[in-house]
Amino acid sequence: MRLTKLEHAALVIEDSGDRLFIDPGNYTTPITDAAGAVAVVITHEHADHWSPEQLRRIVDASPDVRLFGPAGVAAAASGFPVETVAADDVVEVGPFRLRFFGGRHAEIHSSIGIIDNIGVIVNESFAYAGDSFVVPDGLDVQVLAAPAGAPWMKISESMDYVRAVAPRRAFATHEMVLSQFGKDLSHARLAWAVEQGGGEYARLEPGDTLDF
Repeated sequence: MRLTKLEHAALVIEDSGDRLFIDPGNYTTPITDAAGAVAVVITHEHADHWSPEQLRRIVDASPDVRLFGPAGVAAAASGFPVETVAADDVVEVGPFRLRFFGGRHAEIHSSIGIIDNIGVIVNESFAYAGDSFVVPDGLDVQVLAAPAGAPWMKISESMDYVRAVAPRRAFATHEMVLSQFGKDLSHARLAWAVEQGGGEYARLEPGDTLDF
C-alpha cells in the first residue's frame, strides 16, 4: 500500500489502483484527482475533516465510492449516502479492510459539547484515531498518524500517545493550525516519542508518500 499525505488531516491510501480517502476537509487543497476511489472515511463532522465541496469532488470522480462515518457525520452530511459506523465495526471494500475504534472526540473545552469521532484501522497495519487519543488495542501498528497541533491537545499528550501505541513508523497529521516554527517543534517531539519504542519517524509534507 502507498499512503500519500495531503494537507492537515487528509490522506489517501492506494492499493492495486484502488484508493481510500480519509478526512478530506476544508484545510486541504481541493482534491481534483479522485478517480479510483472506493471509500471515504470521515472521522467526525468538523469542517477541517470534511466539507461538502471536497466530498462532492470525490463522488463525482468515483460515483460508486462508499462513504463511512459516525452518526454525527451522517447527520451533518445528510445530502450524501454516508454509511454509519461505530467502534468494533468492520467493513471490507475493495482491497481495504476497515476496522473502527473509539467513538468520542477529545474535549476541546468544558463549554463545548463532545461529538462523535471514530478512528480507523486499515488492513490491520495503519491506524488513525481522528481527533482523539484512543489506543487501538491488540494491534501491532506499522504506521500511525499522530496529531501535531489542535485546540484539543498538548504536544505532550501526543507524545504519550505515540509511546503508548509504539508504532513501527509515525508521521504528523492535523498540523495546519501551526506556524512553521510550531511544526518543527512538533516534528522533533513526535520523532523522539516514536524512537523510544524503536520506531522511525517520517517527516511527511503534503504530497509526500510512504509505502508499507
